[in-house]
Amino acid sequence: MNSPEFQQRILEWFDIQGRKDLPWQQNITPYRVWLSETMLQQTQVSTVIPYFNTFIQHYPSIELLAQAPIDDALHHWSGLGYYARARNLHKTAQLITKQGYFPDTLEALINLPGIGLSTAGAILSIAFNKSHPILDGNVKRVLARFKAISGWPGYSFVSKQLWAISEELTPEHRVAEYTQAMMDLGATVCTRSKPNCCQCPIQTACQAKQTETVSSLPTPKPPKTLPVKQLVLLLLSDSTGQILLEKRPPTGIWGGLWSLPEFNTIELAYDWCLTNNQPITEAQILAAQRHTFSHYHLDYTTVFIKAENPMNFVMEANQTVWYKLDQLKKLGLPAPIKLLLQHYARG
Repeated sequence: MNSPEFQQRILEWFDIQGRKDLPWQQNITPYRVWLSETMLQQTQVSTVIPYFNTFIQHYPSIELLAQAPIDDALHHWSGLGYYARARNLHKTAQLITKQGYFPDTLEALINLPGIGLSTAGAILSIAFNKSHPILDGNVKRVLARFKAISGWPGYSFVSKQLWAISEELTPEHRVAEYTQAMMDLGATVCTRSKPNCCQCPIQTACQAKQTETVSSLPTPKPPKTLPVKQLVLLLLSDSTGQILLEKRPPTGIWGGLWSLPEFNTIELAYDWCLTNNQPITEAQILAAQRHTFSHYHLDYTTVFIKAENPMNFVMEANQTVWYKLDQLKKLGLPAPIKLLLQHYARG
């Protein structure tokens, strides 16, 4: 199957079966495309939709996002994970607003924080109707099966092959519809498990189908045992029910979000309270929980301590603050911390 025939089949399928009612497909602008593509990185459409709607409601323009405090942006991202995306989004919004226009070249886009080749290609093709290939997770799967490309796509030599194929197959015309069609095909037909090959418009030329290797492609990431890190969280409450929170550093895990004070051991958490001349009136060790990041498991134990005189605690440049429970919903909180505090609030 040559490139024009491939493109024709993909576009004919999209005209009938493609998704056309996703919120970012309405009133298309570079900002809306960029926001949706950033949210969709390693995140499913069904999860992204409510976050996109809320985010665009609060920041309908890139200028409003640029003017917003980073804490507010992180709050509206809270629960979506991979928070570096939100920090880069905010920083890039400021850079673009200062520049005065949204870049429309590949070089300019990939020089901005958080915008890689595939996101840039999606922005250029969907928002500017310029012919540029993309290679998100869905498109990798479609192309790896179509051309029977073995090897984990995370390897550079495999990635280069897939980029070359994507570039060869990307049309000059109707590129916005084609780009959306390829993402839709991977998301709804050529799925990771139980792909619906009989509904695929390119099944007759799919090399993986012909060789009965659909289920084994793309080649999975080589297994790796994730290390386990231990952590103690201090859930400190005063007599009025306020909770002590710390703002995390701007980079790294949960960067810029509000979380509970962290310690290596339970004893260190107790010592920290006593060092601040605070008698412990009530203490309870909660059941250990696990939260898995991409690179390690975090096993955390929460120590609940009730304090009497919160003002005795040393506040460091507003990075450690007492919050009332009804204020927490306005903060950017990591998902496991938010869940923990919701359980606490319910008693």
